[in-house]
Amino acid sequence: MANFQHPFLCLRPVKRAPGASEVLVASAGPYLYVYDTANGERLDAWPSTNLDSTKASASGAAELLSDNGPPEKRRKLSDDANVDTQVDQEEKAQKKQSGSTDDKLQWSEIPIVTITSDGQYVVAVTLEDKTLRVFELSHGGKLQESKPRVMPKRLAAVTFTPDEQTLLCGDKHGDVYSMPLIPGDYIKSRIDETRKSLAATELTVHSGRNLRSLEQQKLQKDNPLKGGAPSQEERNVLNFEHRSILGHVSVLTDLISVAVSGRNYILTADRDEHIRVSRGYPQAHVIEQFCLGHKSFVSKIVAPAWAPELLVSGGGDGQLFLWDWRKGQVLQTVSLREALGAEVTVRGIWDISVEGLNFIIVGLEGSPKLLCYSIVDNQLKTENTTTQLSGNLLDVAVSDALNSVIISVDTIREVGSTSQWKATADLPQRLLEAFKVTRGDDGLEFVPAEDSIISSVNSLGTSALPQGLNDKQRRAIDDLHYTMINLKKLKATEDKNE
Repeated sequence: MANFQHPFLCLRPVKRAPGASEVLVASAGPYLYVYDTANGERLDAWPSTNLDSTKASASGAAELLSDNGPPEKRRKLSDDANVDTQVDQEEKAQKKQSGSTDDKLQWSEIPIVTITSDGQYVVAVTLEDKTLRVFELSHGGKLQESKPRVMPKRLAAVTFTPDEQTLLCGDKHGDVYSMPLIPGDYIKSRIDETRKSLAATELTVHSGRNLRSLEQQKLQKDNPLKGGAPSQEERNVLNFEHRSILGHVSVLTDLISVAVSGRNYILTADRDEHIRVSRGYPQAHVIEQFCLGHKSFVSKIVAPAWAPELLVSGGGDGQLFLWDWRKGQVLQTVSLREALGAEVTVRGIWDISVEGLNFIIVGLEGSPKLLCYSIVDNQLKTENTTTQLSGNLLDVAVSDALNSVIISVDTIREVGSTSQWKATADLPQRLLEAFKVTRGDDGLEFVPAEDSIISSVNSLGTSALPQGLNDKQRRAIDDLHYTMINLKKLKATEDKNE
């Protein structure tokens, strides 16, 4: 019985220097893959794995998704619960900082991947260990990792400043940090070893019990290693160069950096229906505008490359918004529920330029439908609502080498479902689909492209998922692949906000 294979969650084509062929960087399960789009050859995989076989990874996937704990605890799988000496703890800390993957993998998905415009650097986020990783991509398509950076909270979005020298990272708790793309030597700030002076003295404390407590506090203050555990402030000091630049009081869902008319801006979206427009780094504390109008969480925002003064947003209210974001003005709303006749949530919005055509693709959570819109006279025009994929849409990319749109699809679950798994794995598994886009009488037409390169990538496959996973393990994977349901609020909370 054939195993399922991890679908591709992220697709990122890389345009490289003249003379070097285009490559496709993709994440599937706990691995990053690099493919040559000239022939579909797999050039590299990180962490190192047997590129000719995916069978060996099936047992590893089962271990990552075992019943030992909930998904957010997976990063502790490599810990030895029976050993708790100081030496062992130091070794574990060193492994964590170096990103060691000698033992079991400390994550099960790589949900965020972004690449510099010159294709030299790849930035990826591993989920459970909350780690930001930067790779240098060689001309031969090999990935070389620099020092990883462990964030205090799980990251929700990562982007670059316009000069691509600085990373902007937003976490689930609404905080946005800036940090150099390439980590350098950094001496982390330390809380004063002597700690804060004690407010109490022998003159203000009278009972015997309180006097004993005061003596213990003095001992801990003078000798931090003898029972003086570090404070929360000390534990939260990050050991790499960083700066907190802005924050939301709600869950941050998306983050983009936009340059318009010589000025830089940072746009952020959150669970509380807000889109915030801030000045660019390093003045991100200055709020320029709010874009308000959504009735539920905002999941995705996109400023099209060909029209950066406009913004397209979508979320849990089943509507697309077109904004003049510098004015906070709504130019148009498009109801997706009316078009599809169902409760819908926007999973992704992509600005696409291929074959001289500029348009927007909208993907819905747990849906195989491919929705397409163009922007004409500051209005969204429906171009295509009939194209249907073989599985739920996960991510979209454009390959200049193939002159086509590449789409990753869910091969694990039944079409239109986020939780119902197929009885058996389809053979061969079509992890990627490609389309040629042309202008027809009734709008844009997506013609399936039977490209040998896509066939080669599909035949190579990814790491395996055993069909024998139990319900708990399957739900854990569902929660990793389909995250929008976690952003929905209870009905009583929504009524209160209204």
